[in-house]
Amino acid sequence: MGNGALNGAVIAVAGAGGPAGRAALLRLAEAGATVVGADNDPERLAEAVDAARYGAGGATVTGEPVDLLDLDSTREWASRVEKEFGRIDGVVHLVGGWRGSETFIKTSLDDWDLLELLLVKTVQHTSLAFFEGLQRSERGRYVLISASGASKPTAGNAAYAAAKAAAEAWTLALADAFRKAGGAGGPTSAAAILVVKALVHEAMRADRPNAKFAGFTDVKDLAEAIAGVWDKPAHEVNGQRLWLTEKP
Repeated sequence: MGNGALNGAVIAVAGAGGPAGRAALLRLAEAGATVVGADNDPERLAEAVDAARYGAGGATVTGEPVDLLDLDSTREWASRVEKEFGRIDGVVHLVGGWRGSETFIKTSLDDWDLLELLLVKTVQHTSLAFFEGLQRSERGRYVLISASGASKPTAGNAAYAAAKAAAEAWTLALADAFRKAGGAGGPTSAAAILVVKALVHEAMRADRPNAKFAGFTDVKDLAEAIAGVWDKPAHEVNGQRLWLTEKP
């Protein structure tokens, strides 16, 4: 177990069942945090939680299915986490999804309807549900994973880029709320955005052994960067886009 900034912290991970979630659960648990995962796929979540517990030598890692598209359900989850563990020191938002098209004119607005739910609504709900708990923490962090495409959209990724940009704007508004709550002394909690081009993991490399995945961020490196957000003071990371790939 670690003895750094995350030791003893309680961190919630939304979208914990995917490859990035599995890596984040493990890295945060290795750093000494109590980690509480949520995912809409119970089987996938259980596998991720078990892997993190085992990999981190019996650390406290739990998980439960949560409907993050329902604000009341998300608030109930936030309340349960804080009641059970006595505090909440971080939320890592890893809920993902992608839809694209061959050209701009072929963009389906059904793609936007889906991505607005997955990439925007879940950010709104988790940030609203956990805001007060994070503000009560002396090391509260909200970490959004975004994509470089939000800053330089391409014709075939209009819906995806727009949803990511909206999620970023919402997170920056959250950062401003933390700034204002901190008053003259500066924020004690922070909202930060980690920006990647795309993510890659072992299974992807195994499926495409000759692919270069240029500019992609390995999920293990992403997990390391997530943990690193707690290593810096709140005022240094609040409202910042932290780039893990080249800026477009």
